[in-house]
Amino acid sequence: MKKILLIVVLFFSVLATQAQTKTVPNQPVDKPADEQESLAKDYLSQIMKVALSATSNMKLFHFVYDWIGTPYRFGGHSRKGIDCSAFTKQLYSDVFNLDIKSNSRDIFSMVNPVGKDELKEGDLVFFKIHSRRISHVGIYLGDNRFAHASSEGVKISSLDDAYYSRYFYKGGRVLDEFKKELEPSGQ
Repeated sequence: MKKILLIVVLFFSVLATQAQTKTVPNQPVDKPADEQESLAKDYLSQIMKVALSATSNMKLFHFVYDWIGTPYRFGGHSRKGIDCSAFTKQLYSDVFNLDIKSNSRDIFSMVNPVGKDELKEGDLVFFKIHSRRISHVGIYLGDNRFAHASSEGVKISSLDDAYYSRYFYKGGRVLDEFKKELEPSGQ
């Protein structure tokens, strides 16, 4: 019985060794850049629940994806904890190369107000939550969804959610005069 078991084990180990040393024809590892971008858009679309097929700004969506789940911390401005205006300021700096102001009310002073139905990808959305003053800001992604640092951390929410719909104030697009002022010199 031991001889049969030994022969079976030896037979399977020879098969395993041959399977490991078989050559596989060379297959291209790299996919064309446009195919990779398309796959990235599909992946981010599913995760973020935003249609990315029409977007031209993948940098925006990569930035948001990288920050999702970062905890909320009032006055925070790092991956350890961040608030809504610091998140918005960091996004505008990294994605659009613009240095905007650092609180939601001051940021609103830099925009041309737009209605909910006029929002475009990258616009800002402002809320008056339990206040007569603007108290929250996020970045519009499309499909009525926006990225922001909420009390639950950085996440994507819908303007159609009862809570955000109730407190939505206005959308805003950074005024051209501020874009010119804020652009780094030499550009």
